[in-house]
Amino acid sequence: MSEFVTVGTTGDLPPGERLVAEANGVEIVVFNIDGVYYAVEDMCSHAAAYLSEGPLEQYAIECSKHRAKFDVRTGKVLCAPAFIPIKCYMVRVEGEAIQVGGRLYTAEIP
Repeated sequence: MSEFVTVGTTGDLPPGERLVAEANGVEIVVFNIDGVYYAVEDMCSHAAAYLSEGPLEQYAIECSKHRAKFDVRTGKVLCAPAFIPIKCYMVRVEGEAIQVGGRLYTAEIP
């Protein structure tokens, strides 16, 4: 993903909520955590399961299928069974538009 794409508005995503969208052909989930937005690819790196369906605790998203956890700020694996990080993307707010683009960071693969 290279160009920024509008995926919603700040009104669509209040603090503590998430928004599932597609940006440049990639399925993503955007989180609003205390007014800061984070975007990750909406697929667990361990098994084919949508991360958007799992619980979020602070910055940790849990896969609903096998309970792997990832940090939405960095993509880093927080607990097994996953060992491959998830992709994170830059998020910016232009006016009220939430825009996602450019790959931000993926933690190092062990």
